[in-house]
Amino acid sequence: MDVEKAIALVTAAGIELTDRRRNSNDDGWSVSFANGAMLEVHDSGKLFASGNGADAVAKLLALPVETGSS
Repeated sequence: MDVEKAIALVTAAGIELTDRRRNSNDDGWSVSFANGAMLEVHDSGKLFASGNGADAVAKLLALPVETGSS
């Protein structure tokens, strides 16, 4: 899935986009939403959701939720 489609699906569900930028490796996009979710959309098509609102975004996109370790 590309970044435009992912953003469209999430925002259509009423979750506002707050930031979109190329990731530090320049191999995809880091996208943030108002519910606290962050979405990594790689140029290869792989997507990963993380953050406080990740469950909602992951469900919309049928994705696994990344669990970070502190």
